[in-house]
Amino acid sequence: MSNEAGIAPPAAEPAPAAELSPHGLGVSLPHADARAKTEGTFPYAADLWAEGLLWAAVLRSPHAHARIVSIDTTHAREMPGVRAVVTHEDVPGTPRHGRGAPDRPVFASDVVRHHGEPIAAVAADHPDTARMAAAAVIVEYEVLDPVTDPEQAFEAEPLHPDGNLIRHIPLHHGDPEAAGEVVVEGLYRIGRQDPAPIGAEAGLAVPRPDGGVELYLASTDPHHDRNTAAACYALSPERVKIVVTGVPGATADREDQGFQLPLGLLALKTGCPVKLTATREESFLGHVHRHPTLLRYRHHADAEGRIVKVEAQILLDAGAYADTSAEALAAAVSFACGPYVVPNAFIEGWAVRTNNPPSGHVRGEGAMQVCAAYEAQMDKLARKLGLDPAEVRLRNVLATGDVLPIGQTVTCPAPVAELLQAVQDFPLPALPKDTPEEDWLLPGGPEGAGEPGAVRRGVGYGLGMVHMLGAEGADEVSTATVKVHDGVATVLCAAVETGQGFTTLARQIVQDTLGVEEVHVAPVDTDQPSAGAGCRGRHTWVSGGAVERAAKMVRTQLLQPLAHKFGMSTELLQITDGKITSYDGVLSTTVMEAMEGKELWATAQCRPHPTEPLDASGQGDAFVGLAFCAIRAVVDVDVELGSVRVVELAVAQDVGRILNPAQLAARIEAGVTQGVGIALTENLRTPRGLIRHPDLTGYALPTALDAPDIRIVKLVEERDVVAPFGAKSVSAVPVVTAPAAIASAVRAATGRPVNRLPIRPQAAVVTDR
Repeated sequence: MSNEAGIAPPAAEPAPAAELSPHGLGVSLPHADARAKTEGTFPYAADLWAEGLLWAAVLRSPHAHARIVSIDTTHAREMPGVRAVVTHEDVPGTPRHGRGAPDRPVFASDVVRHHGEPIAAVAADHPDTARMAAAAVIVEYEVLDPVTDPEQAFEAEPLHPDGNLIRHIPLHHGDPEAAGEVVVEGLYRIGRQDPAPIGAEAGLAVPRPDGGVELYLASTDPHHDRNTAAACYALSPERVKIVVTGVPGATADREDQGFQLPLGLLALKTGCPVKLTATREESFLGHVHRHPTLLRYRHHADAEGRIVKVEAQILLDAGAYADTSAEALAAAVSFACGPYVVPNAFIEGWAVRTNNPPSGHVRGEGAMQVCAAYEAQMDKLARKLGLDPAEVRLRNVLATGDVLPIGQTVTCPAPVAELLQAVQDFPLPALPKDTPEEDWLLPGGPEGAGEPGAVRRGVGYGLGMVHMLGAEGADEVSTATVKVHDGVATVLCAAVETGQGFTTLARQIVQDTLGVEEVHVAPVDTDQPSAGAGCRGRHTWVSGGAVERAAKMVRTQLLQPLAHKFGMSTELLQITDGKITSYDGVLSTTVMEAMEGKELWATAQCRPHPTEPLDASGQGDAFVGLAFCAIRAVVDVDVELGSVRVVELAVAQDVGRILNPAQLAARIEAGVTQGVGIALTENLRTPRGLIRHPDLTGYALPTALDAPDIRIVKLVEERDVVAPFGAKSVSAVPVVTAPAAIASAVRAATGRPVNRLPIRPQAAVVTDR
């Protein structure tokens, strides 16, 4: 079908010869697609084309909350070049979708619940015609007052048939009457961050002769998206196929399903391939964002600074639809006390609907928001007791064998004290020189308005934690097949490469297990068994584990004849540097010789140990594994202007096992840099629910000039025995920790409370100098 449609999905390419040795786990093997990406030949969804292609456009609501009185598509249908117009009336199957709860309509029918909600979609023979036709759809609205304050959502009229409350978690742990000699309180607000994926969000739908449809998308969870699409189109899953095109980076759900689903509807209606490439504005309006969060905290401690009790209230703004808000709330409540020993904890958490843009999965969701709050509390505690902020943290840090406030025992490595000590002991950067040549070191950049005399340096700390894989009973399973023919191995696994390096890891696993140098990773589509979503380190653990098991099964198939011939078990044979040898040296041959003329293959699954949902008191073994990080931030603050420059971030992290040193360092550095944006610049403003400036001019991402010196001072390799290879996910926890560390450093420089992210200039101004 792909060839008939003129579509070229990403091909599995062998690594260049120069990259084939050394190989295996623990080596910095380059990405297999690095050359194609740097040369501009890597196929992204926006590059796809098919014979007879039509172009799509989506009409989106200009209001945050309105009742739809009527929809008139007559003018749009009559425009020359328009081939189809679809609304809610044209959805033949399930009209709702959603990553978590399926509560989001494909097209709004009676009520608009957020700015940018899809109303109709158009297919035409030219993209400009499609856009003009979408604009020609006449919608009569009765504008309603939006509910944009999550605190008002409790008392407001229901915004959705399922009500305004998505989830409530009351966590009760320990003695409610416990009290400390020292009490500190705080109110904290975390803004709305956009994942701002690089590359255009795009897709192509191609109708099939059997009445089905193929969708070519940068999906990060193709089987879930396939099942949702099939239900929407009233087709069996076998008649809907998703082919994953090149994903240009993903730090959240890469493709909005409200963007995907109209494509297939238009292709089925017209009988032609239909393509849609979203503008940056449409991206901001369509996909989910990080949950804005309101947090109230009270910490009790004894005179030595040891935590006695933590009380907190956490309110997540889910926006118009539930999406993954229930999961985000579970993470926020579970990690509300941070990587500290807290004998008594009483946390109330809520996720509510509003008329704000939808919130959902963004790297470190839930954990990032509470980290900023509990680390601010630790700074307040240190200040009140007259102790060093790092010392207060060291007196309370979590370790293996301790119990989380949810009642789960930490069985994985938790070297939190070692991480904090490492960043604390790392030498501080030199102070900037007060000379004209060094003006660029001032906050505000070259030729900034600041004066050196107004600059103060601050040092702060952040300790963060995240969970790996799904939680609360999620069935985390992945399937992989490894085939070897004529000394060339192929891996088939529906784990999507989102930039996390899975395809490189899969190659390394097979090289390490079988001693085969040339390894191909096949393109991903839904004809393969499911591997699940590409988030929370899942594919390193679950899909990597499936690849390893399949490769070991092939290894057994390869070694069994040799072992039988020499009268020994396969356990007495080993594969090293492409050679098969026995323990006594009697057998010695190459892998290529042993495989000559053979075709071997095996399929395997990996499923981690089960977890359980949190109960009515917020208790339960909810997580498979945990990862930890410590960051020391050094900042320079112009206390007259409130401008902040992050000078250096020193990072220590427990990684379990280093599988690819270069990729691991890149993932940590990228996560830390994303955290800089969260701390200082990234704030999607939504007055009265309307996204203001939905572009990369109004939404300020950190650039290369904003990136500080990032020093990875320690990587603790203490293997998690329940994880394949013993490795942990590495990219989410620095995102969680970096904003808290930067805010801590700004507090140290200014003496101001800094209780909001991103940090606004007025929060860093010191008036009583």
